[in-house]
Amino acid sequence: MVNSKSLRQPIICFRPIRPSDLEILEQIHSDLFPIRYEAEFFENVVNGREIVSWAAVDRSRPNDENDELIGFVTARIVLAKESEIGDILSYDPLKSDQTLVYILTLGVVEAYRNLGIASSLIREVIKYASGIQTCRAVYLHVISYNNPAIRLYKKMSFKSVRRLQGFYLINGQHYDSYLFVYYVNGGRSPCSPLELITVMLSYMRNGFKSMSARLWRNDGRKLSKWSKCKETHCLISTNQSRRNITAAECTGCECV
Repeated sequence: MVNSKSLRQPIICFRPIRPSDLEILEQIHSDLFPIRYEAEFFENVVNGREIVSWAAVDRSRPNDENDELIGFVTARIVLAKESEIGDILSYDPLKSDQTLVYILTLGVVEAYRNLGIASSLIREVIKYASGIQTCRAVYLHVISYNNPAIRLYKKMSFKSVRRLQGFYLINGQHYDSYLFVYYVNGGRSPCSPLELITVMLSYMRNGFKSMSARLWRNDGRKLSKWSKCKETHCLISTNQSRRNITAAECTGCECV
């Protein structure tokens, strides 16, 4: 691995991950992450099987090391309608080709931390996603105790939209996860703060009108029905139908 004491001014370049990177890619994942990835994952990454990737290398290192991975990011394209964030993404469900880019792993070896490499790798993913006309967002998960990663994504304008209880299982213990989203190509949350206020005001206005109308009708009904039944000293009540707000009536207005 890289010796931080031997580092000079790095010259960082980015390229796709290749089959020759397999061993070092597995090693870095093992060093950085508490989660153990299967061999199939690494095979898919280095061979580009449904996974896109970027490798960071330092061209200032000796010739036998200047193409060795010092950082990486892996991602894949998923259909918006099949993703776990479909309910918090404003998109046209009739357009079956709308997609998202999901970041799988991101890492930088310790000796190259705090040089902006992780940010640059994320920007590569955002640039890639923005270039896909059907793509609406980039998203990812962060374990709840990874504060440096959380700060990084917030700094890069990712939105923390959900906390998932017990998302990770590591060494028999469950850990929560934060779900972060970065919208591209006009993608957005299905309900902005302005939209929420507008909807709330609309419901309040319609509810007030409906209540006023019911009260007016009820007063008339009570008077007429009471006059008909005063000999038996009973008051006939009118069963009113109640309108329940269903999920279908609130379509497009779930805020996180």
